[in-house]
Amino acid sequence: MPYLSLTDEDRGSLLRTIGVRSLEDLIKDIPASLRNARISLPEGLSEPEVRALITRLGRKNTTTQDCLSFLGAGSYEHFIPAAATEIAGRQEFLTAYTPYQPEASQGTLQAIYEYQSLMTELTGLDVSNASHYDGATALAEAALLTLRQTDRSKVLVARSAHPHYRETLRTYLTGTPYTVEEFGFDANGNFDRNAFASKLDATVGGVIFQTPNFFGVMEDLEGVSEKIHANGSLMILTADPLSLGVFKSPREWGADIAAGEGQPLGLSMEFGGPYLGYFVVSQALMRRIPGRLAGLTEDADGKRAFCLTLQAREQHIRRERAGSNICSNQALCALAACAYMTLLGKKGMREIGEINCDRAYYLRQKIAKTRNFQVNTTQPIFNEFRVISKKPFAEVELKLKTQRFFPGVRLETFYPELKDQFLVCATETKTKEDLDQFAEALSQC
Repeated sequence: MPYLSLTDEDRGSLLRTIGVRSLEDLIKDIPASLRNARISLPEGLSEPEVRALITRLGRKNTTTQDCLSFLGAGSYEHFIPAAATEIAGRQEFLTAYTPYQPEASQGTLQAIYEYQSLMTELTGLDVSNASHYDGATALAEAALLTLRQTDRSKVLVARSAHPHYRETLRTYLTGTPYTVEEFGFDANGNFDRNAFASKLDATVGGVIFQTPNFFGVMEDLEGVSEKIHANGSLMILTADPLSLGVFKSPREWGADIAAGEGQPLGLSMEFGGPYLGYFVVSQALMRRIPGRLAGLTEDADGKRAFCLTLQAREQHIRRERAGSNICSNQALCALAACAYMTLLGKKGMREIGEINCDRAYYLRQKIAKTRNFQVNTTQPIFNEFRVISKKPFAEVELKLKTQRFFPGVRLETFYPELKDQFLVCATETKTKEDLDQFAEALSQC
């Protein structure tokens, strides 16, 4: 966007309108001791000089375009069709902020409606909202919904769920009458069934699972929803949306709410955002869904029209009755996700999921044959898996970075007990040659 500065004439007009002669007159009531001295700034640069400076600064970053990256842990490198990027970049969508005036935002509302429809089909649940800020926000909002719906005080969350999600959940519940408790995982990275069962009591309103979990393991949730519902609680499931083209949907696992990160659906890594939180519920929870919800109706002439509906947020109803104080959504990111899913279609979503599985399983088998690294080859995974290094991982990471590899995410950062273990991710962006090259580099460590 162009930079439009005020002219001297503009400034004079503004000052005259508010009844002062100068900026000094405007701030004369502020004691001089409280005013900052004038900042000493260097002379301005020309546009070519600014571009050259930014380019030099940008070269200090090492990105996934410069190295072979096997990073994952919630932010994934995927191929994005050019058409999806082009659609999301169209001016009528890119410059629109948010549909506060539904009658003037039919295009944006239709895009949201289509996104919602696709998310319900993907998760198997009944009603999707227009999106949240990110996966962590969506999951925390889902936890609050379960507590309000059940009128209980506690949320249980698997410690194998993403650490950032769990941290955000604790932040959300700080200062409220609600509490959160975690249950652990076993040596293979699966949630601890005994610990889960021991904590499930009459105070629990919701239980959160992630599959694939943070360690990349596809959790076996057979019989879990029955235990949760028998306790009068609700089940929340967060999943990589691309995995749903291959594995069971949240509805098939018996979940009441599906909430998580939508970044794999056509959004680039972008140094951590902006991303997209998806939020889908069963019909029984429809009126408690937080955030925006786009609906389809007819106007006075009987023509199809889109509108915001079921406005259970504090902008529209009394605060104490609001389902959430979230008042916005990631409309442009939701549009990108909608375009991505539409371009791939059912067959494409399944194929992309299968390719991710294929890449990860192939690499896992290759690493299993190296002498200084250990992996569990029996665990079902999607596109990530845990690797145990017999050498200090800091040394391995440093050596591989000099060879232009991002080897993975250090697990000790989030789980102190998992020393010298790291999380490796292989998506459809990696060729067989890439995987062979990485496995060979590891074998030399």
